Amino acid sequence: MKAVVMAGGEGTRLRPMTSSMPKPLLPVANRPIMEHVLRLLKRHGLTETVVTVQFLASLVKNYFGDGEELGMELTYANEEKPLGTAGSVKNAEEALKDDTFLVISGDALTDFDLTDLIRFHREKGALVTVCLTRVPNPLEFGITIVDEAGRVERFLEKPTWGQVFSDTVNTGIYVMEPEVFQYVAPDVPVDWSGDVFPQLMKEGKPVYGYVAEGYWEDVGTHESYVKAQADVLERKVDVEIDGFEISPGVWVAEGAEVHPDAVLRGPLYIGDYAKVEAAAEIREHTVVGSNVVVKSGAFLHKAVVHDNVYIGQQSNLRGCVIGKNTDVMRASRIEDGAVIGDECLIGEESIIQGNVRVYPFKTIEAGAFVNTSVIWESRGQAHLFGARGVSGILNVEITPELAVRLAGAYATTLKKGATVTTARDHSRGARALKRAVISALQASAIEVRDLENVPLPVARQQTARGSAGGIMIRTTPGVPDSVDIMFFDERGADLSQAGQRKLDRVYARQEYRRAFPGEIGDLSFPSSVYDSYSGALLRSIDISGVAEAGLKVVVDASNGSAGLVLPSLLGRLGVEALTINSGLDEARPTETADTRRSGLVRLGEIVASARAAFGVRFDPVGERISLVDERGRIVEDDRALLVLLDLVAAERRSGRVALPVTTTRIAEQVAAYHGTQVEWTTTSPDDLTRVGRVDSTIFGGDGRGGFIVPESSSVFDGTAAFVRLTGLVARTQLTLSQIDARIPRAHVLRRDLATPWAVKGLVMRQVVEAAGDRFVDTTDGVRVVEADGRWVMVLPDPAEAVTHLWAEGPDDASAQALLDEWSAVVDGAGR
Repeated sequence: MKAVVMAGGEGTRLRPMTSSMPKPLLPVANRPIMEHVLRLLKRHGLTETVVTVQFLASLVKNYFGDGEELGMELTYANEEKPLGTAGSVKNAEEALKDDTFLVISGDALTDFDLTDLIRFHREKGALVTVCLTRVPNPLEFGITIVDEAGRVERFLEKPTWGQVFSDTVNTGIYVMEPEVFQYVAPDVPVDWSGDVFPQLMKEGKPVYGYVAEGYWEDVGTHESYVKAQADVLERKVDVEIDGFEISPGVWVAEGAEVHPDAVLRGPLYIGDYAKVEAAAEIREHTVVGSNVVVKSGAFLHKAVVHDNVYIGQQSNLRGCVIGKNTDVMRASRIEDGAVIGDECLIGEESIIQGNVRVYPFKTIEAGAFVNTSVIWESRGQAHLFGARGVSGILNVEITPELAVRLAGAYATTLKKGATVTTARDHSRGARALKRAVISALQASAIEVRDLENVPLPVARQQTARGSAGGIMIRTTPGVPDSVDIMFFDERGADLSQAGQRKLDRVYARQEYRRAFPGEIGDLSFPSSVYDSYSGALLRSIDISGVAEAGLKVVVDASNGSAGLVLPSLLGRLGVEALTINSGLDEARPTETADTRRSGLVRLGEIVASARAAFGVRFDPVGERISLVDERGRIVEDDRALLVLLDLVAAERRSGRVALPVTTTRIAEQVAAYHGTQVEWTTTSPDDLTRVGRVDSTIFGGDGRGGFIVPESSSVFDGTAAFVRLTGLVARTQLTLSQIDARIPRAHVLRRDLATPWAVKGLVMRQVVEAAGDRFVDTTDGVRVVEADGRWVMVLPDPAEAVTHLWAEGPDDASAQALLDEWSAVVDGAGR
């Protein structure tokens, strides 16, 4: 005996879930509804099955194939147009004409005893047996009345309450004899209960009703879809759950990784290869799909999460449905009844109100409050580049596919046959992405010089030696699960704004150049890059007096690639150096603020006990440094900038110093005291680099450990700054603490405020208007200067829905008051 599974419906009431997925493939307990149906059929011996398909038919066929994985034989009957419940079965008549067959919906969850239904049909000698069940609310179903013998007396499709005469409804499960096809016209829409059954009853044909015991849920609405998940978890329906019940009601599938400190309160389900981090809380009736990542602090209750979803830290999901391949970023909140379609991006700290529908491929910006459905707006990333290139969470926002497209777009902006230098940090993620990048470059007729794992300044220097550009992939500083893809120009500097826009345009249009077979680029691996880099530093930077001073220094390589260049440098520099943490540690490609702080404390202890002149700690890619003075005290980054500025200006006595406008104005006093001049730049490293290339520039820094040594290069270089500092300390014969002590204290405070993209322009206009007659500097953002010299700066972030504020006063209390005052202006405009 064969079965027919009807799987052609569009499921319009379930949109946006069914916008890009046919209803029978919607997962219930991480398994498509139709798979539960097929497994039920197999349990009752119905292994030969015809599947009628119409809407998104290829997806159904691709998923189930010929049924071999389920131990069944599946064939398909495709409808060119909707033919109704009877017309679709008529479409499969050729496969069903020889014997009794069973018809069942592919989108209803049930555990009915089909064997008993078939027995009843045969005992009654029925032409058609309709499977019935009793429901509390029959309004959405066809009501059926049967007599004492089980013969159907009356049908009524979807009645009003005034028409309700029974709670026994048609489940859409039928057992039929092939003669029924005589009553179904071909190639026109025909329904069983509306057209065929009334005609059969009119002619007195044997149409029976079998009232089934067991579970049945027509998954036709969002409410019934979520209810079906809960019913499976509560074991109200007899279906197979794929996984292990590790504690009562807590089901975990193969390969899932659940941290012991995660809170699980069943019944719930966690799919295969999902990852649940510590401090995440998953409550009852939640279903987590395959390959889902639930980050620390996330809270899920009665949430249905489809496959390949990323759920960020501190996010809160209650009673919602999240479509596959969607990213829910940090601290987002999605309320009861909300449905997020496939492949959406829900930005940080955004709120999706209850019952809101977000259709597939949409982006909800960070900090947004969404209380109406998002249907027609197209998805588009407004800003590809951030402050550190193209950044995002590894394998969530930054995937190998994205890396290939970015590299292809970058190659398209260059001439065929040009050379690009590639490099990475020591993380496995960067290694994997770089291989994808190299393949894309070669396939676009670009010659590739691969440096493998090198410090960032080495990658920049090598790029500047004959390459048309470069790409460096590194772990985002302070964010271990994120990466930055950095693009360099022919000088090894970050791409200019114009270069970024050009790359952006090619990427957005997907107009990638591809090479002919004879044009595929070559791959080479330069040798002696560290000797070359060290030699160039020592030739360009003044290290006179170092050997004579007999300096002892402690160098902390932070277990990163910065340590790779030290062996070829320290001996030739002429200092007695104690190097710590020089081995590479793939598990720590970056360091958090706490790790960095504890490392500096330890460095200070070693410096003090070794009686060294100072200690320097590199960041893992050698771009930035932090300092410890001879007493072992940490020199904070903003003070380190002033100390180096004082040393350089005192020795050079002329020239320009490049500093971002967010730097304390005490820097201006220090520079002027020694006869030098400050050139204020924007906060963009690209702008500091631009000024660093000017011949009269003697120094640059950003107050966050990044220093420019113009005689060596115009970009941040931690090793060059270390060599420069060593020479200055040797010649000045002053300690870092002595230099620090002669510089006045600064009082600069900073604050970040969430600001939706839509009101950023309004915020800046309100700030300018609030400034009134006060002096306004628009070098970067808006800096408002008070008559007494206090100042505040308001700067919208170029890549995130955030506004940054800085304020400086004669003391912390004054700066705090100024910050509070202008925060109120920004907040008021943003509401």
